[in-house]
Amino acid sequence: MPNLSWRDAVIEILSNSPEAMHYADIAEAIADQGLRTDFGATPATSVNVTISYSLQNDGTNSPFIRVDRGRYWLRDLAQNQVQPAAAPNQPQASEPDETGLINAFGMYWARNNVLWANTPRILGQQQPGSTAVDFCNQKGVYLLHDGRAVVYVGRTTEQPLGIRLRQHISDRLNGRWDRFSWFGVYSVADNASLNTTATVSYDLSMLIVTMEALLIEGLEPPQNRKRGDDFRAVEFLQVEDPEIQKTQIVKLMDELKKKL
Repeated sequence: MPNLSWRDAVIEILSNSPEAMHYADIAEAIADQGLRTDFGATPATSVNVTISYSLQNDGTNSPFIRVDRGRYWLRDLAQNQVQPAAAPNQPQASEPDETGLINAFGMYWARNNVLWANTPRILGQQQPGSTAVDFCNQKGVYLLHDGRAVVYVGRTTEQPLGIRLRQHISDRLNGRWDRFSWFGVYSVADNASLNTTATVSYDLSMLIVTMEALLIEGLEPPQNRKRGDDFRAVEFLQVEDPEIQKTQIVKLMDELKKKL
């Protein structure tokens, strides 16, 4: 299995693409094609940083070109198009890809995939193959679902996400939810830790965008585009706590012993 550098892997993906790609899609393609063995916790960010570094330091010698916000292509391929892929007066270096107030989120995670210990691990990954992240200490808002219906909306301020969710397995909501969604203000570093000390500056426009996105994600109105305009928070996929399988194996072995 090859283990290309991020730069070489990005070039490999874009060289076979008929059009510009978003950096998150490039990261997924690298994983799908097995071009790397190590992805860290934030492969999409690694791709974006790799391209941005080249654009900022190599200038017109960079193999990449920025077509639109977050979307890139190879300079040689873009120049062969009848219509230039990027406007002549458009900056080629990457602009900060602001996510707004919400930096990470997860949708419809299964309650049964969490081992509800005193301090539960709320595990997720950016894409298959990337390092799992524990979101127990995430802050923000969350939804409890019964199937796909929202039955409760909560916030995590004084207590983090994992502790708040754990409380709902022993309070009046215990038998009323089987899934949960969450929207967190903390971003994720490549070492799989949460950036709990990062400060966030925002304006009224960003606040409105975030409010709209939360309503669209939570309610899923049929006439709206998913996520809303300019919502760029990173979605994470749930990972089952590995201790659950170990517990099930031990339980099975104990039952077999009783029968023998």
